[in-house]
Amino acid sequence: MNPLRELSRNGQSVWLDSIRRSLLTSGELKRLVEQDGVSGITSNPAIFEKAISGSPGNNDYADLLLALQEKTADPMKVYEELAVRDIQDAAEVLRPVYEKSNRRDGYVSLEVSPFLAYHTAETVGEARRLWRAVGRENLMIKVPGTPEGIPAFEQLISEGINVNVTLLFSRAVYEQVALAYLAGLEKFAAQGGDLGRMASVASFFVSRIDTSVDSILKARSKNATPSEQDVLRGLLGKTAIANAKLAYRLYREIFSGPRWQTLESKGARAQRPEGESPP
Repeated sequence: MNPLRELSRNGQSVWLDSIRRSLLTSGELKRLVEQDGVSGITSNPAIFEKAISGSPGNNDYADLLLALQEKTADPMKVYEELAVRDIQDAAEVLRPVYEKSNRRDGYVSLEVSPFLAYHTAETVGEARRLWRAVGRENLMIKVPGTPEGIPAFEQLISEGINVNVTLLFSRAVYEQVALAYLAGLEKFAAQGGDLGRMASVASFFVSRIDTSVDSILKARSKNATPSEQDVLRGLLGKTAIANAKLAYRLYREIFSGPRWQTLESKGARAQRPEGESPP
């Protein structure tokens, strides 16, 4: 039995945290979607950097790179055109999933520049521009969950732009993100927006929590007594899952309350929590 298909049967969606040109041109993504049940893709600038620089002789991107040489020497504009083309093509491959799942799955995420992580207005402006450039309903603009990114996220939701909020580590920040989603939907609804077409993901990082906490536990165990060392060893690899479980409990509380029920009655969909590991 295909373990990825088994995950799907148990209510889990498998999103691929990678993208490259050959994944699209070879038909590999189409196979992963049709045979293995992959139902979404996330990306970020680091993933694209690896895809472009890792392509032998840049052959996967040579055609567009050659054309862009005549238009611009700005590396950010070159990157954006390469990324937008891949995102558009991936969105088309995933469109059947988007339609069959009634807009629950089938999304592709494109991240705003990391240089804008602490600038609200600039994040909103770039997200709007990327949303228009890609021009696909099953796109999610990826915005970091920084203090400046959260109000940008709320504004984008209020404008009808799907958002994947990334770099979430704590329950306190996730709560801010979830409430910002509700506020954004309320504003969108007040303007006559169709809540049924809106979607958002909260990308809650898991493995990096253990990486950080385990290093602290190991350092403490060096000067601990044997019994204390046993306790510390027993905690290794446990913090991240415990943190994620508590975050999920918070998600259940927020998206079962009266404020959410009012939005749900108007067709809104709950923000989906996603566990995300580093690429």
